[in-house]
Amino acid sequence: MNKPLQALSPTPSSSLLGRRTIIAALAASPVLPALAQFKVEVSGVGLTQLPIALVPFRGQDSSPQKISEIVQADLERSGQFRGVDASGQALDEGSRPDFSVWRQRTADSLVVGSVTRLADGRYDVRFRLWDVVRGPNGGDLGGQSYIVPQGDLRLASHRIADYVYEKLTGDKGIFSTRIAYVTKGGSRYSLWVADADGENAQAALASPEPIISPVWSSNGQQLAYVSFESRKPVVYVHNVASGQRRLVANFRGSNSAPAWAPDGSTLAVTLSRDGGSQLYTIPASGGEPRRLTQSASIDTEPVYSADGSTIYFVSDRGGAPQIYKMGANGGNPTRVTFSGTYNISPSVSADGRWLAYISRVGGAFKLHVMELASGNVTAITDTSADESPSFAPNSKLIVYATQLQGREALMTTTLDGKIKARLAGQAGDIREPDWGPFQKQ
Repeated sequence: MNKPLQALSPTPSSSLLGRRTIIAALAASPVLPALAQFKVEVSGVGLTQLPIALVPFRGQDSSPQKISEIVQADLERSGQFRGVDASGQALDEGSRPDFSVWRQRTADSLVVGSVTRLADGRYDVRFRLWDVVRGPNGGDLGGQSYIVPQGDLRLASHRIADYVYEKLTGDKGIFSTRIAYVTKGGSRYSLWVADADGENAQAALASPEPIISPVWSSNGQQLAYVSFESRKPVVYVHNVASGQRRLVANFRGSNSAPAWAPDGSTLAVTLSRDGGSQLYTIPASGGEPRRLTQSASIDTEPVYSADGSTIYFVSDRGGAPQIYKMGANGGNPTRVTFSGTYNISPSVSADGRWLAYISRVGGAFKLHVMELASGNVTAITDTSADESPSFAPNSKLIVYATQLQGREALMTTTLDGKIKARLAGQAGDIREPDWGPFQKQ
């Protein structure tokens, strides 16, 4: 697995690949049917997990998707929940549960529901959430119904999980969001858009030439990336729904490492047009770039803070790659990472509390998380080829690429590293994940 900041060793062929080293290559085309899917495997035990029972939804045996199983997998992957045996029970959203039964099974909460195929081929999905501890006195936490086409049954399941997660934790759920990532199979590169659990993957782009650094816009409608179609790195912005794209940066030298400003109007990029690799901003519609850094070093991998006031980036100005920050309009950079001699690939949580990055420890590349207020750093993986961390939009999970048991895979992890989920690809090298924003419903 290539490491992002190999680009910090300038050679005639180096392209300063920037934030999230990828692979993948493209020709503009709309999203296509899924060719590959993932299976979620959750491992680890958290300190405080809420016991929840999900009764198989009435009618789901004849449904193309097992709604309750998808909801349970979502909740367990979050690290906040553990499933409780719900066998032998037949309930739906209209049933009044016997709370004593569920207390005996040590469940704190209960989800019941149904899925019904309508005459027009769509499906009516309904559910209700119960607080078992409160029982009949205030234990009804509400529910919802969705009428969806067959292709949106998984989305309906993820929205149920979002509802349950928010009701029981107070934080917004991220299960109906999307991730983007890249695969390389043989000589073919593909950019994928998938559900947050890695399922329902759809090919957004495919080509024999690589791309690098796919990154979501804040509205979840566009991906910026770098394509090598013209035999040099060029930045494009791609509309995921239509497949249309526009050229944003094609200057002399390298154009790489795009990062969206939160308002969607601007991209930060790494350009070498004036000699060396420096940070610039450029309108998302294209235009003349504005230079942010003035150094003799290599500055790359920019990423905005959620409020848009700060840019974090990687520079070797101190002699080795470290993470720095500066104002979004430039200014004197401040060093952020001090533990270790090689730190790259910064990702900042939406709540502004956490910085995830990759640190080289010995010969291993490991995912680390820093609490920005205190500067405390924790290594949260046991693997040795981690890359491209990206926070979930609720700041509670991180997706990253790594090698596990001899295979490249996507993983999600809680911020303490206690709960991990493997999203195991069926074929090809899997790299460069980026977690998209919350979706409007």
